[in-house]
Amino acid sequence: MIVEIEGVPLHLAHPDELSVTWVGQEESMRQLLAAWLVIDPQDLPMNPRLLGKPGVGKTTLAYAAGKRLKREIYIMQATVDTRPEDLLITPVIEGASKLRYVASPLLTAMIRGGIAILDEGNRMSEKSWASLAPLLDNRRYVESVVTGVKIKAHPLFRMVATMNDDASTFDLPEYIHSRLQPQITIDFPERHEEYAILKENLPFGEDYILNYVTDFLQEAHAADERYTVRDGINIGRFAMKLMHFENGSHSAKSNDGQFALRTAILETLGDEALRYVARS
Repeated sequence: MIVEIEGVPLHLAHPDELSVTWVGQEESMRQLLAAWLVIDPQDLPMNPRLLGKPGVGKTTLAYAAGKRLKREIYIMQATVDTRPEDLLITPVIEGASKLRYVASPLLTAMIRGGIAILDEGNRMSEKSWASLAPLLDNRRYVESVVTGVKIKAHPLFRMVATMNDDASTFDLPEYIHSRLQPQITIDFPERHEEYAILKENLPFGEDYILNYVTDFLQEAHAADERYTVRDGINIGRFAMKLMHFENGSHSAKSNDGQFALRTAILETLGDEALRYVARS
């Protein structure tokens, strides 16, 4: 799709279509949807940030919230190399002496009134965040240096940034920190929630496998390990593949199932993770 803004044709991005379901932790969903509400003509939506360890489901929550609102969703992955123009409009050479201007997923969401998920936002530098400052306050616009145009956000535009709680990220500058509120913390799920997430992602897994992995994860959480349900999904999937490769079935009968699960934990997370198997 192409739209024209101030005489500049922009090629828009396509919305993301994922097959995900948010299971459990409805309080986090409630807070995110509430932050996006507009309750008065003079009110504005907030720009929340979702904070948690890698793999706890921050992007899944944001995507599922957008789907509940029946809106187009655009995911933009932030990295240490993300430039201001990457966030807005990128010029692409198209033929001899001709440029095509391509709108980022975030800018496309602004134009179409969709929901933008800026994934792992605290991997991005201050210079890139600075280009979004007017979007994140009551001005709600961005200015493209590449094209020289100012673009206002559609009234239905909503944004959320996910941020990993680890040491490989930048500290947000204060003027951005204050614009990304509220902070919604996503923690490890309770046991029944974790089992339900595994069941949702591994519907072909036997209860024995799902319970084994859930018990392992719960023991790891109690010891404040950083293993997440994403790790558990990978363990369960790899264990079933090992069983199927050996026996033509992923049924977890006899000691072969336990051996496959231990092997999957070892090869996914390393030797130290096996200490939580003994407690399971």
